[in-house]
Amino acid sequence: MAPLRHHLQLSGAVLALALSSLPLSAQAAEQVVFVSGAFRRSIPVADLELLAKTGQTQGLLADLLRLSRQNPQNVAKLLNQKISLPLVLTSRLLNTRIGEAILGRVAQIAYPLNAKSVGVPALRSATILGLYDNNDNLSAIGFLQAYPNNDLAINLPALMATVSKTSSIADLVRFFSESPLDGLKAPSPKAGPL
Repeated sequence: MAPLRHHLQLSGAVLALALSSLPLSAQAAEQVVFVSGAFRRSIPVADLELLAKTGQTQGLLADLLRLSRQNPQNVAKLLNQKISLPLVLTSRLLNTRIGEAILGRVAQIAYPLNAKSVGVPALRSATILGLYDNNDNLSAIGFLQAYPNNDLAINLPALMATVSKTSSIADLVRFFSESPLDGLKAPSPKAGPL
């Protein structure tokens, strides 16, 4: 047990050292861009941060919340809601086949605007850096502040397809955590005629 604990502590120290040497100016989304075919609408991350800190809205975000009849206070709570995850274990999980599969599914919905092919590494990086910067806690705002690209694209048709398959947060978590396992299972042998 002691060698495993020592290995985890050493891994955590190496990860922390590597993360602390990264240039902080390169880590932050500036816009969340909603994309549907040729349609694109951007919301500045600064507007989301303002909402999270003060509960006040401005610009396109204010219009969207008003039109969708969303209470800004409820959206602010969602933006600030934190998930506690251990940094080292999360990093290890995200680098497994299962982690890659989950990230791959999420990267169909959220990815760098002009570099969709690097969606998985961008999601992994934002998650790990966000946890590192926020003491093993991650919120939507912390994730955006750690996202390694200026523009985070949200594919609206892919998001709506996922939401339509889920009726609750529990279903959404199950969708992303169980479905990737299907691709990792060995094919079942076909039964021959008896």
